[in-house]
Amino acid sequence: MPKALIVYASRTGETRELGNLIAEGLRISGVETTVVDAKSIQKETDLEGYDALVLGSATYHGDMLQAMKTLLFLAEKADLEGKVGGAFGAFGWSGEAPDRIYDTMDHIFKMAMVGQPLRLKSSRIQGALQAAQGYGKTVAQRLGVET
Repeated sequence: MPKALIVYASRTGETRELGNLIAEGLRISGVETTVVDAKSIQKETDLEGYDALVLGSATYHGDMLQAMKTLLFLAEKADLEGKVGGAFGAFGWSGEAPDRIYDTMDHIFKMAMVGQPLRLKSSRIQGALQAAQGYGKTVAQRLGVET
């Protein structure tokens, strides 16, 4: 069974909630999924043993949260090339964080990224169930799992 790791950096809890909804979509598809806060990742080996990595951060003042920046620097040391990747985040007004995470995973880590990052405006997070689970299913499909 494929394994996925979802790591989030959340300011108000909405990005964490979004990560949990993406995890539901992966689990529905038969992918073993772990969801953790970015602050709990201490070394690059914490990212090993997964077939997919999905990273998310809230956008605050036009940027990702510091915990996600720190994680991305740490992840440069991990062997992520060719692994399936995705990015997500909730935002209030601008939403740049998921795009920056996605670009880093694609261009720096050379991961096999799903179509595009999942970006949801904070005011719409309650209606995110279908979009977030669908994103999880898309990651599962990229892993080769029939959904």
